[in-house]
Amino acid sequence: MSLIGKVLQLLAARSPLIGPGRLVLVAGPSGAGKDTLITLARAACRNDATVVFPRRIVTRPASAFEDNESMPEDAFAQAAANGAFALWWSAHGHGYGIPIAVDGDIEVGRTVVCNVSRAVVGAARERYAHVIAVLVTAPRELLEMRLAARDRASDKSIEERVGRAETADSGFRPDVIINNVGEPDIGARKLLDTLYTSGGIVA
Repeated sequence: MSLIGKVLQLLAARSPLIGPGRLVLVAGPSGAGKDTLITLARAACRNDATVVFPRRIVTRPASAFEDNESMPEDAFAQAAANGAFALWWSAHGHGYGIPIAVDGDIEVGRTVVCNVSRAVVGAARERYAHVIAVLVTAPRELLEMRLAARDRASDKSIEERVGRAETADSGFRPDVIINNVGEPDIGARKLLDTLYTSGGIVA
């Protein structure tokens, strides 16, 4: 075995966490604009193969507000049981999953950007070597206005969704905070800055 091979073998044995790439987890209340910022960031990174934006698997049809791959509930449950997801959770009456393929991207050093629930950030930190948690937020009245504009009958009521955000896990500690109250380009720039820096910048 070559010297480089021995070093890599030693490093792998020293840390069971998946790396060396980074996992950027974008979380926050419904209506905060997470998908909008991610869409803008994806467009800005379209020529950069080192940054990956995987599509979430969701037990709800895709819409103009989010770029998801739809999957029936029974198939989703089976996929989760078979280890098809790197991370998965339930929220607002739906199942959400991040494809297991992201592990391969992280293992070769890419930065993976995902829209997730705050509830899975702790588990992600126990699985991956480099996790950056980004909180996208906005005032309650703005959240309610954005949710009303979506008008998705399959989701829970606006009051329930905003109320859930206000009672979210108090143990969640973001590395970056984006107050998404102005033009979306401003928040997207802050997200892009996070993707291309190694520190925990709070914006």
